[in-house]
Amino acid sequence: MPSSGNMRTDAITFFIQNIIVLNEFMEKVRLSKLMSQQGLCSRREADGYIERGWVFVDGERITELGTKIYPAQKIKLNNTAQAQQQGQVTILLNKPIGYVSGQPEPGYQPAISLIRRESRFRGDQAEQHFSPLHLKGLAPAGRLDIDSSGLLVFTQDGRIARQLIGAESRVDKEYLVRVQGMLSKHALGLLNHGLSLDGEELKHAEVSWQNQDQLRFILREGKKRQIRRMCELVGLKVTGLKRIRIGKVKLGDLPAGEWRYLRHGEVF
Repeated sequence: MPSSGNMRTDAITFFIQNIIVLNEFMEKVRLSKLMSQQGLCSRREADGYIERGWVFVDGERITELGTKIYPAQKIKLNNTAQAQQQGQVTILLNKPIGYVSGQPEPGYQPAISLIRRESRFRGDQAEQHFSPLHLKGLAPAGRLDIDSSGLLVFTQDGRIARQLIGAESRVDKEYLVRVQGMLSKHALGLLNHGLSLDGEELKHAEVSWQNQDQLRFILREGKKRQIRRMCELVGLKVTGLKRIRIGKVKLGDLPAGEWRYLRHGEVF
């Protein structure tokens, strides 16, 4: 039976913990940050919506940037903001080797240059009609190395970008990786968990043999050239890398260099 002293200590600890939680709950937070945390939009989009008067907090229109509110307050976007979000597009591209994901590098083209009317996948089932406006504000949600191929996502929607590349992202990504070299059971175990990059321990991965010279990687993070560097640490050389899935969305039969729209109801 616990002593009265232990019971008193437990009660004090419980009280302090609840005070800490209450203080965090009652502390005001920047509105744009809360909107991003709640998945309403990106912080940049939030600032734009606030400036336009499209954001309401507990029924009151907010127009001043930098406004802080309590986390428990109710945030709502008006119909104009919601309609704008519904009009934002997300595009899936099968990036070939030789194209960079983001900013162009000398001698190389950015992958977004492949998104043209004539390169749209003929099997695209989305009813969306291509418009040059769909390229405005379209940005890669993640990266894929210049010497890697496969599924690359471009989006105008800050909610999707945050879902895929935000610090709290839980979306996993699957790769087929062709390698050269010998891999022991111990080294395979290290690829699954036990390696560090840039002074940080990597999250648990799922790594298994797909066939005699190809590994299957499932990652839940995306450090720069992570798979290649992981393989180097266990004595393997990567000779080919292709991303085939992001969350629930698969590359499927999308040909290299072609793209399609993320369909209505299709989620990562």
